Amino acid sequence: MSWPVSGSPELTMLALTLVLAFVSLFPAAAGRTKVNGLDWNAGSRDTTPKTPDVVTQRLERAQANLWETLPLFIGAVLISEVADKTGALTFWGTQAFFWGRLAYIPLYAAGTPYLRSLAWMVATLGLMAVLAALFLP
Repeated sequence: MSWPVSGSPELTMLALTLVLAFVSLFPAAAGRTKVNGLDWNAGSRDTTPKTPDVVTQRLERAQANLWETLPLFIGAVLISEVADKTGALTFWGTQAFFWGRLAYIPLYAAGTPYLRSLAWMVATLGLMAVLAALFLP
């Protein structure tokens, strides 16, 4: 199979994760704009915004959760590429991180317990697999 980014599945999954992180900005922003209005959104935002609805709050937390681990994921993937430590662990780890994170956002927005935690765990195990690959022979 030919991978779009440098022929590397790991870099392709990193690129897709960056797209996901970028796209995750918009649902929460739309929710805040819905509550506070276009004038607030386009303005200087000097006033305290109104509390958004529960779904928007969940989307904000899901986005923040992704962004907390994103630097670790970026670093681990780039180090694995530079150090030529790619293999099964990094392949499956990057897949798990991306797909787990992709599932996490709507599950969190919907308020789905346990499945949301499972998606988070899949992503976290994926990150751990990529990190582990850096230290294994």
